[in-house]
Amino acid sequence: MRNTKVKDLLNSTTTLQEVNTKGWVRTFRNNQFIALNDGSTINNIQCVVDFENTADEILKRITTGAAVSVTGNLVESKGSGQKYEIQVAKLEILGDSDPEKFPMQPKKHSLEFLRENAHLRVRTNAFGAIMRIRSVLSFAVHNYFQQKGFVYVNTPIITGADAEGAGEMFQVTSLPLDNLPKNEEGTIDYKKDFFGKHTNLTVSGQLEGETFAMALGQIYTFGPTFRAENSNTSRHLAEFWMIEPEVAFNDLDDNMDLAEDFIQYVIKYALDNCGDDLKFLEGRLLEEEKSKPQAERSEMTLLERLNFVLENNFKRVSYTEAIDILRESTPNKKKKFNYIINEWGADLQSEHERYLVEKHFKCPVILFDYPANIKAFYMRLNEDGKTVRAMDILFPGIGEIVGGSQREERFDVLVEKMKALGIDEKELSWYLDTRRFGSATHSGFGLGFERLVLFVTGMTNIRDVIPFPRTPGSAEF
Repeated sequence: MRNTKVKDLLNSTTTLQEVNTKGWVRTFRNNQFIALNDGSTINNIQCVVDFENTADEILKRITTGAAVSVTGNLVESKGSGQKYEIQVAKLEILGDSDPEKFPMQPKKHSLEFLRENAHLRVRTNAFGAIMRIRSVLSFAVHNYFQQKGFVYVNTPIITGADAEGAGEMFQVTSLPLDNLPKNEEGTIDYKKDFFGKHTNLTVSGQLEGETFAMALGQIYTFGPTFRAENSNTSRHLAEFWMIEPEVAFNDLDDNMDLAEDFIQYVIKYALDNCGDDLKFLEGRLLEEEKSKPQAERSEMTLLERLNFVLENNFKRVSYTEAIDILRESTPNKKKKFNYIINEWGADLQSEHERYLVEKHFKCPVILFDYPANIKAFYMRLNEDGKTVRAMDILFPGIGEIVGGSQREERFDVLVEKMKALGIDEKELSWYLDTRRFGSATHSGFGLGFERLVLFVTGMTNIRDVIPFPRTPGSAEF
Protein backbone atom coordinates (compact mmCIF):
# COMPACT_ATOMS: atom_id res chain seq x y z
CA MET A 1 0.00 0.00 0.00
CA ARG A 2 1.16 3.52 -0.81
CA ASN A 3 2.65 5.37 2.15
CA THR A 4 0.95 8.75 2.80
CA LYS A 5 2.86 11.53 4.54
CA VAL A 6 1.60 12.66 7.96
CA LYS A 7 1.37 16.23 6.68
CA ASP A 8 -0.98 15.17 3.88
CA LEU A 9 -3.16 13.15 6.24
CA LEU A 10 -3.51 16.06 8.67
CA ASN A 11 -4.33 18.40 5.76
CA SER A 12 -6.95 16.06 4.32
CA THR A 13 -10.35 17.61 3.62
CA THR A 14 -12.22 14.39 4.37
CA THR A 15 -11.99 11.10 6.26
CA LEU A 16 -10.32 8.26 4.35
CA GLN A 17 -10.60 4.50 4.24
CA GLU A 18 -7.52 2.32 4.74
CA VAL A 19 -4.54 4.65 4.70
CA ASN A 20 -0.95 3.76 5.49
CA THR A 21 1.71 5.96 7.01
CA LYS A 22 5.18 5.30 8.36
CA GLY A 23 7.17 7.25 10.91
CA TRP A 24 8.80 7.32 14.31
CA VAL A 25 7.06 7.06 17.66
CA ARG A 26 7.25 10.28 19.66
CA THR A 27 5.16 9.01 22.58
CA PHE A 28 2.99 5.98 23.40
CA ARG A 29 0.57 6.43 26.25
CA ASN A 30 -2.03 4.29 27.97
CA ASN A 31 -0.95 1.35 25.83
CA GLN A 32 -3.23 2.80 23.17
CA PHE A 33 -2.27 6.23 21.74
CA ILE A 34 0.77 6.62 19.48
CA ALA A 35 1.99 10.13 18.58
CA LEU A 36 3.60 9.47 15.19
CA ASN A 37 5.86 11.81 13.25
CA ASP A 38 7.54 11.28 9.88
CA GLY A 39 9.40 14.58 9.53
CA SER A 40 7.03 16.06 6.94
CA THR A 41 5.50 18.39 9.54
CA ILE A 42 6.07 19.49 13.12
CA ASN A 43 2.66 18.03 13.99
CA ASN A 44 2.19 14.41 15.05
CA ILE A 45 -0.75 12.28 14.03
CA GLN A 46 -2.47 10.28 16.74
CA CYS A 47 -2.76 6.59 15.97
CA VAL A 48 -5.23 4.69 18.16
CA VAL A 49 -4.18 1.07 18.73
CA ASP A 50 -6.71 -1.66 19.50
CA PHE A 51 -4.65 -2.85 22.46
CA GLU A 52 -7.08 -5.63 23.38
CA ASN A 53 -6.45 -7.32 20.03
CA THR A 54 -2.74 -6.48 19.73
CA ALA A 55 -0.13 -8.93 20.99
CA ASP A 56 1.71 -7.88 24.16
CA GLU A 57 5.09 -8.44 22.49
CA ILE A 58 4.13 -5.85 19.83
CA LEU A 59 2.85 -3.32 22.39
CA LYS A 60 6.11 -3.60 24.34
CA ARG A 61 8.07 -2.70 21.20
CA ILE A 62 6.14 0.57 20.64
CA THR A 63 8.70 2.82 22.33
CA THR A 64 9.92 6.37 21.76
CA GLY A 65 12.13 6.40 18.67
CA ALA A 66 10.86 3.15 17.17
CA ALA A 67 10.00 3.16 13.46
CA VAL A 68 6.52 1.81 12.72
CA SER A 69 4.06 1.35 9.90
CA VAL A 70 0.37 1.83 10.65
CA THR A 71 -2.60 1.03 8.44
CA GLY A 72 -6.19 1.94 9.20
CA ASN A 73 -8.97 4.42 8.64
CA LEU A 74 -8.46 8.18 8.89
CA VAL A 75 -11.34 9.35 11.09
CA GLU A 76 -12.34 12.53 12.87
CA SER A 77 -10.45 12.78 16.13
CA LYS A 78 -12.38 12.39 19.36
CA GLY A 79 -9.72 14.30 21.27
CA SER A 80 -8.84 17.98 21.09
CA GLY A 81 -5.86 19.46 19.27
CA GLN A 82 -6.18 17.75 15.90
CA LYS A 83 -8.83 17.19 13.29
CA TYR A 84 -8.02 13.60 12.33
CA GLU A 85 -6.55 10.44 13.81
CA ILE A 86 -5.91 6.92 12.54
CA GLN A 87 -7.86 3.97 13.91
CA VAL A 88 -5.15 1.34 13.56
CA ALA A 89 -6.15 -1.94 11.92
CA LYS A 90 -2.60 -3.16 11.28
CA LEU A 91 0.64 -2.18 12.99
CA GLU A 92 4.14 -3.26 12.02
CA ILE A 93 7.38 -2.53 13.87
CA LEU A 94 9.95 -1.53 11.26
CA GLY A 95 12.81 -0.75 13.63
CA ASP A 96 13.06 -1.15 17.40
CA SER A 97 14.42 1.52 19.73
CA ASP A 98 15.88 0.79 23.17
CA PRO A 99 13.87 3.05 25.51
CA GLU A 100 16.63 3.06 28.12
CA LYS A 101 19.36 4.13 25.70
CA PHE A 102 17.56 6.39 23.20
CA PRO A 103 18.76 9.93 24.06
CA MET A 104 15.80 11.86 22.57
CA GLN A 105 13.21 11.12 25.22
CA PRO A 106 10.03 13.27 25.23
CA LYS A 107 11.32 15.85 27.70
CA LYS A 108 13.19 19.14 27.60
CA HIS A 109 16.87 18.77 26.70
CA SER A 110 19.56 21.43 26.90
CA LEU A 111 20.88 22.74 23.59
CA GLU A 112 24.38 21.68 24.61
CA PHE A 113 23.19 18.10 25.14
CA LEU A 114 21.49 18.17 21.76
CA ARG A 115 24.68 19.43 20.06
CA GLU A 116 26.48 16.42 21.50
CA ASN A 117 23.84 14.27 19.78
CA ALA A 118 23.62 16.20 16.52
CA HIS A 119 22.92 12.99 14.60
CA LEU A 120 19.70 12.49 16.60
CA ARG A 121 18.65 16.02 17.60
CA VAL A 122 16.73 16.49 14.36
CA ARG A 123 14.16 14.07 15.82
CA THR A 124 13.11 16.74 18.30
CA ASN A 125 10.38 19.24 17.42
CA ALA A 126 12.71 22.24 17.58
CA PHE A 127 15.42 20.86 15.31
CA GLY A 128 12.94 19.29 12.91
CA ALA A 129 11.41 22.75 12.52
CA ILE A 130 14.80 24.45 12.11
CA MET A 131 15.95 22.06 9.40
CA ARG A 132 12.69 22.27 7.44
CA ILE A 133 12.95 26.07 7.53
CA ARG A 134 16.59 25.84 6.44
CA SER A 135 15.53 23.71 3.47
CA VAL A 136 12.77 26.14 2.47
CA LEU A 137 15.13 29.13 2.75
CA SER A 138 17.67 27.35 0.56
CA PHE A 139 15.04 26.81 -2.11
CA ALA A 140 13.93 30.45 -1.80
CA VAL A 141 17.50 31.64 -2.44
CA HIS A 142 17.72 29.74 -5.70
CA ASN A 143 14.16 30.65 -6.65
CA TYR A 144 14.81 34.37 -6.24
CA PHE A 145 17.96 34.48 -8.33
CA GLN A 146 16.63 32.16 -11.02
CA GLN A 147 13.51 34.31 -11.40
CA LYS A 148 15.76 37.37 -11.77
CA GLY A 149 17.82 35.74 -14.53
CA PHE A 150 21.00 35.15 -12.50
CA VAL A 151 23.37 32.34 -13.48
CA TYR A 152 24.29 29.90 -10.71
CA VAL A 153 28.07 29.42 -10.60
CA ASN A 154 29.92 26.74 -8.64
CA THR A 155 33.17 28.39 -7.54
CA PRO A 156 36.15 26.36 -6.29
CA ILE A 157 36.28 24.93 -2.78
CA ILE A 158 40.05 24.43 -3.06
CA THR A 159 41.85 27.66 -3.92
CA GLY A 160 45.18 29.46 -3.78
CA ALA A 161 43.49 32.84 -3.25
CA ASP A 162 42.53 34.46 0.06
CA ALA A 163 39.60 36.75 -0.75
CA GLU A 164 39.59 38.49 2.61
CA GLY A 165 43.35 38.74 3.08
CA ALA A 166 42.89 37.50 6.63
CA GLY A 167 45.10 34.44 6.35
CA GLU A 168 42.79 32.34 8.55
CA MET A 169 42.41 29.45 6.12
CA PHE A 170 42.52 25.66 6.27
CA GLN A 171 45.47 24.34 4.30
CA VAL A 172 44.93 21.51 1.81
CA THR A 173 47.89 19.21 1.20
CA SER A 174 48.74 15.65 0.23
CA LEU A 175 52.33 15.97 1.50
CA PRO A 176 53.41 13.53 4.24
CA LEU A 177 53.24 15.60 7.43
CA ASP A 178 55.87 13.46 9.16
CA ASN A 179 58.38 13.94 6.33
CA LEU A 180 57.74 17.23 4.56
CA PRO A 181 59.90 17.88 1.47
CA LYS A 182 62.10 20.96 1.68
CA ASN A 183 63.54 23.19 -1.01
CA GLU A 184 67.01 24.78 -1.16
CA GLU A 185 65.88 27.60 1.13
CA GLY A 186 64.83 25.06 3.77
CA THR A 187 61.11 25.81 3.49
CA ILE A 188 58.38 23.40 2.44
CA ASP A 189 58.59 22.52 -1.25
CA TYR A 190 54.99 22.92 -2.39
CA LYS A 191 55.97 22.12 -5.95
CA LYS A 192 55.86 18.49 -4.81
CA ASP A 193 52.36 18.87 -3.41
CA PHE A 194 49.28 17.60 -5.25
CA PHE A 195 48.49 20.95 -6.90
CA GLY A 196 52.10 22.06 -7.18
CA LYS A 197 51.46 25.07 -4.95
CA HIS A 198 50.19 26.12 -1.54
CA THR A 199 46.38 25.70 -1.46
CA ASN A 200 43.55 26.18 1.05
CA LEU A 201 39.84 25.68 1.53
CA THR A 202 38.03 28.77 0.28
CA VAL A 203 36.76 31.57 2.52
CA SER A 204 34.65 33.03 -0.30
CA GLY A 205 33.66 32.46 -3.90
CA GLN A 206 33.59 36.19 -4.61
CA LEU A 207 36.81 36.67 -6.57
CA GLU A 208 36.05 33.80 -8.94
CA GLY A 209 32.43 34.96 -9.09
CA GLU A 210 33.52 38.38 -10.29
CA THR A 211 35.22 36.85 -13.32
CA PHE A 212 31.96 35.18 -14.36
CA ALA A 213 29.90 38.33 -13.71
CA MET A 214 32.14 40.17 -16.16
CA ALA A 215 30.99 37.76 -18.87
CA LEU A 216 27.53 36.60 -17.85
CA GLY A 217 26.30 39.88 -16.36
CA GLN A 218 24.75 38.62 -13.15
CA ILE A 219 25.70 35.49 -11.25
CA TYR A 220 25.42 34.02 -7.77
CA THR A 221 27.28 31.42 -5.78
CA PHE A 222 25.81 29.36 -2.94
CA GLY A 223 28.25 26.93 -1.43
CA PRO A 224 30.39 25.92 1.54
CA THR A 225 33.13 28.21 2.84
CA PHE A 226 35.68 27.75 5.61
CA ARG A 227 37.40 29.91 8.22
CA ALA A 228 40.21 28.66 10.46
CA GLU A 229 39.36 31.30 13.04
CA ASN A 230 39.93 29.98 16.57
CA SER A 231 36.71 31.47 17.89
CA ASN A 232 34.32 29.61 20.17
CA THR A 233 31.49 32.14 20.13
CA SER A 234 27.79 31.66 19.36
CA ARG A 235 28.27 33.53 16.05
CA HIS A 236 31.17 31.62 14.45
CA LEU A 237 31.53 28.36 12.55
CA ALA A 238 34.59 26.88 10.85
CA GLU A 239 32.41 25.53 8.00
CA PHE A 240 29.39 27.42 6.76
CA TRP A 241 27.48 28.30 3.59
CA MET A 242 27.66 31.61 1.72
CA ILE A 243 25.33 33.28 -0.78
CA GLU A 244 27.28 35.68 -3.00
CA PRO A 245 25.74 37.47 -6.00
CA GLU A 246 27.90 39.59 -8.32
CA VAL A 247 26.38 41.96 -10.87
CA ALA A 248 28.12 43.77 -13.72
CA PHE A 249 27.25 47.48 -14.17
CA ASN A 250 25.68 47.74 -10.67
CA ASP A 251 26.92 50.53 -8.42
CA LEU A 252 26.55 50.63 -4.63
CA ASP A 253 22.98 51.97 -4.75
CA ASP A 254 21.97 49.14 -7.09
CA ASN A 255 23.69 46.70 -4.76
CA MET A 256 21.72 47.96 -1.75
CA ASP A 257 18.48 47.70 -3.73
CA LEU A 258 19.26 44.11 -4.69
CA ALA A 259 20.22 43.04 -1.18
CA GLU A 260 17.10 44.57 0.39
CA ASP A 261 14.78 43.04 -2.19
CA PHE A 262 16.46 39.64 -1.94
CA ILE A 263 16.40 39.36 1.83
CA GLN A 264 12.79 40.49 2.08
CA TYR A 265 11.84 37.91 -0.55
CA VAL A 266 13.39 34.93 1.22
CA ILE A 267 11.97 35.93 4.62
CA LYS A 268 8.47 36.33 3.15
CA TYR A 269 8.87 32.95 1.44
CA ALA A 270 9.62 31.35 4.81
CA LEU A 271 6.62 33.09 6.42
CA ASP A 272 4.37 31.88 3.61
CA ASN A 273 5.62 28.28 3.64
CA CYS A 274 6.74 27.49 7.20
CA GLY A 275 3.82 28.73 9.27
CA ASP A 276 3.51 25.78 11.69
CA ASP A 277 7.27 25.54 12.28
CA LEU A 278 7.63 29.29 12.86
CA LYS A 279 4.70 29.36 15.29
CA PHE A 280 6.27 26.51 17.25
CA LEU A 281 9.66 28.24 17.38
CA GLU A 282 8.00 31.50 18.41
CA GLY A 283 6.34 29.70 21.32
CA ARG A 284 9.65 28.12 22.27
CA LEU A 285 11.34 31.52 22.21
CA LEU A 286 8.61 33.06 24.37
CA GLU A 287 9.13 30.34 26.99
CA GLU A 288 12.88 31.03 26.98
CA GLU A 289 12.25 34.76 27.37
CA LYS A 290 10.29 34.18 30.59
CA SER A 291 13.43 32.90 32.32
CA LYS A 292 15.42 36.04 31.44
CA PRO A 293 15.56 39.26 33.47
CA GLN A 294 13.08 41.84 32.16
CA ALA A 295 15.88 44.07 30.85
CA GLU A 296 17.26 41.25 28.66
CA ARG A 297 13.97 40.22 27.09
CA SER A 298 13.35 40.89 23.43
CA GLU A 299 10.89 43.66 22.61
CA MET A 300 9.51 41.65 19.65
CA THR A 301 8.28 38.10 19.19
CA LEU A 302 9.84 36.02 16.42
CA LEU A 303 7.03 36.69 13.94
CA GLU A 304 7.01 40.38 14.83
CA ARG A 305 10.74 40.54 14.14
CA LEU A 306 10.33 38.89 10.72
CA ASN A 307 7.45 41.19 9.78
CA PHE A 308 9.48 44.14 11.06
CA VAL A 309 11.95 43.46 8.23
CA LEU A 310 9.19 43.12 5.65
CA GLU A 311 7.16 46.15 6.67
CA ASN A 312 9.98 48.69 6.99
CA ASN A 313 12.14 50.19 4.28
CA PHE A 314 15.80 49.81 5.13
CA LYS A 315 17.29 53.09 6.37
CA ARG A 316 20.48 54.01 4.52
CA VAL A 317 23.04 55.74 6.72
CA SER A 318 26.70 56.57 6.12
CA TYR A 319 29.28 55.16 8.50
CA THR A 320 30.26 58.73 9.43
CA GLU A 321 26.69 59.63 10.41
CA ALA A 322 26.39 56.38 12.38
CA ILE A 323 29.57 57.15 14.33
CA ASP A 324 28.19 60.58 15.25
CA ILE A 325 24.92 59.01 16.45
CA LEU A 326 26.72 56.36 18.50
CA ARG A 327 29.20 58.81 19.99
CA GLU A 328 26.35 60.99 21.25
CA SER A 329 24.14 58.08 22.36
CA THR A 330 23.18 57.59 26.01
CA PRO A 331 24.75 54.13 26.38
CA ASN A 332 28.02 55.46 24.97
CA LYS A 333 28.07 58.53 27.19
CA LYS A 334 27.18 56.43 30.26
CA LYS A 335 29.77 53.82 29.22
CA LYS A 336 27.21 51.03 28.98
CA PHE A 337 28.63 49.84 25.67
CA ASN A 338 31.34 47.21 26.08
CA TYR A 339 33.22 49.01 23.32
CA ILE A 340 33.07 52.79 23.74
CA ILE A 341 32.94 54.85 20.54
CA ASN A 342 35.46 57.69 20.84
CA GLU A 343 36.48 58.49 17.31
CA TRP A 344 35.88 57.99 13.61
CA GLY A 345 37.47 54.80 12.30
CA ALA A 346 36.21 52.42 15.01
CA ASP A 347 35.16 48.96 13.86
CA LEU A 348 31.52 48.66 14.90
CA GLN A 349 30.49 45.79 17.17
CA SER A 350 27.16 43.96 17.37
CA GLU A 351 26.02 46.11 20.30
CA HIS A 352 26.48 49.26 18.20
CA GLU A 353 24.72 47.79 15.19
CA ARG A 354 21.75 46.63 17.27
CA TYR A 355 21.47 50.03 18.95
CA LEU A 356 21.15 51.72 15.56
CA VAL A 357 18.46 49.26 14.43
CA GLU A 358 16.48 48.64 17.61
CA LYS A 359 16.78 51.91 19.51
CA HIS A 360 17.67 54.78 17.20
CA PHE A 361 16.13 54.18 13.78
CA LYS A 362 13.73 51.35 14.73
CA CYS A 363 14.03 49.75 11.31
CA PRO A 364 16.62 47.68 9.39
CA VAL A 365 19.67 49.78 8.56
CA ILE A 366 22.18 49.76 5.70
CA LEU A 367 25.47 51.40 6.64
CA PHE A 368 27.72 52.48 3.77
CA ASP A 369 31.02 54.23 3.00
CA TYR A 370 33.21 52.62 5.65
CA PRO A 371 36.83 53.53 6.46
CA ALA A 372 39.11 51.88 3.90
CA ASN A 373 41.50 50.52 6.53
CA ILE A 374 38.86 48.23 8.10
CA LYS A 375 37.56 46.80 4.83
CA ALA A 376 38.88 44.42 2.16
CA PHE A 377 41.25 45.41 -0.67
CA TYR A 378 38.73 44.86 -3.49
CA MET A 379 36.28 47.57 -2.36
CA ARG A 380 36.10 50.74 -4.46
CA LEU A 381 37.97 53.70 -3.01
CA ASN A 382 35.90 56.88 -2.69
CA GLU A 383 37.12 60.27 -3.89
CA ASP A 384 37.94 61.28 -0.29
CA GLY A 385 40.74 58.68 -0.32
CA LYS A 386 39.80 57.36 3.14
CA THR A 387 36.47 55.56 2.68
CA VAL A 388 35.33 52.75 0.40
CA ARG A 389 32.01 51.92 -1.25
CA ALA A 390 31.18 49.22 1.29
CA MET A 391 27.80 48.39 2.80
CA ASP A 392 26.51 46.29 5.71
CA ILE A 393 22.88 45.44 6.40
CA LEU A 394 21.94 45.43 10.09
CA PHE A 395 18.98 43.53 11.58
CA PRO A 396 17.32 43.51 15.01
CA GLY A 397 18.59 40.91 17.46
CA ILE A 398 21.55 39.95 15.31
CA GLY A 399 23.39 43.02 13.98
CA GLU A 400 25.20 42.56 10.66
CA ILE A 401 23.60 40.01 8.35
CA VAL A 402 24.88 41.12 4.91
CA GLY A 403 28.21 42.61 3.84
CA GLY A 404 29.00 43.87 0.37
CA SER A 405 30.49 46.61 -1.77
CA GLN A 406 30.97 48.19 -5.13
CA ARG A 407 34.15 46.54 -6.39
CA GLU A 408 37.28 48.49 -7.33
CA GLU A 409 37.14 48.35 -11.12
CA ARG A 410 40.13 50.67 -11.75
CA PHE A 411 43.21 48.58 -12.51
CA ASP A 412 45.82 51.07 -11.23
CA VAL A 413 43.96 51.80 -8.00
CA LEU A 414 43.45 48.10 -7.29
CA VAL A 415 47.12 47.31 -7.90
CA GLU A 416 48.21 50.07 -5.53
CA LYS A 417 45.89 48.77 -2.82
CA MET A 418 47.25 45.25 -3.26
CA LYS A 419 50.84 46.49 -3.03
CA ALA A 420 50.06 48.40 0.16
CA LEU A 421 48.66 45.23 1.73
CA GLY A 422 51.44 42.96 0.49
CA ILE A 423 49.14 40.94 -1.79
CA ASP A 424 51.06 39.14 -4.54
CA GLU A 425 50.01 40.45 -7.98
CA LYS A 426 51.20 37.27 -9.69
CA GLU A 427 48.99 35.08 -7.50
CA LEU A 428 45.95 37.18 -8.44
CA SER A 429 46.92 37.96 -12.02
CA TRP A 430 43.80 36.16 -13.24
CA TYR A 431 41.67 38.43 -11.02
CA LEU A 432 43.42 41.55 -12.33
CA ASP A 433 42.59 40.42 -15.86
CA THR A 434 38.97 41.42 -15.21
CA ARG A 435 40.32 44.97 -14.83
CA ARG A 436 42.69 44.69 -17.79
CA PHE A 437 40.12 43.55 -20.32
CA GLY A 438 36.78 45.35 -20.45
CA SER A 439 36.58 46.52 -16.87
CA ALA A 440 33.29 48.02 -15.72
CA THR A 441 31.49 49.08 -12.58
CA HIS A 442 30.26 46.02 -10.70
CA SER A 443 29.05 45.15 -7.22
CA GLY A 444 28.11 42.23 -5.00
CA PHE A 445 27.49 41.10 -1.47
CA GLY A 446 27.82 38.09 0.79
CA LEU A 447 25.20 36.63 3.11
CA GLY A 448 26.17 33.87 5.52
CA PHE A 449 23.33 31.39 5.10
CA GLU A 450 23.49 30.24 8.73
CA ARG A 451 23.19 33.87 9.87
CA LEU A 452 19.97 34.09 7.83
CA VAL A 453 18.62 30.84 9.29
CA LEU A 454 19.56 32.08 12.76
CA PHE A 455 17.48 35.22 12.26
CA VAL A 456 14.46 33.48 10.75
CA THR A 457 14.28 30.72 13.39
CA GLY A 458 15.01 32.97 16.37
CA MET A 459 17.80 30.71 17.60
CA THR A 460 20.70 32.38 19.41
CA ASN A 461 23.60 30.02 18.67
CA ILE A 462 24.72 29.48 15.09
CA ARG A 463 25.68 25.87 15.92
CA ASP A 464 21.98 25.10 16.18
CA VAL A 465 21.04 26.03 12.60
CA ILE A 466 23.46 23.79 10.69
CA PRO A 467 23.14 19.99 10.64
CA PHE A 468 26.64 19.18 11.91
CA PRO A 469 28.52 22.21 13.30
CA ARG A 470 32.28 22.43 12.79
CA THR A 471 33.99 24.48 15.49
CA PRO A 472 37.44 24.62 17.14
CA GLY A 473 38.17 21.23 18.71
CA SER A 474 35.01 19.67 17.30
CA ALA A 475 34.51 17.78 14.05
CA GLU A 476 32.18 15.01 15.20
CA PHE A 477 29.93 12.95 12.95
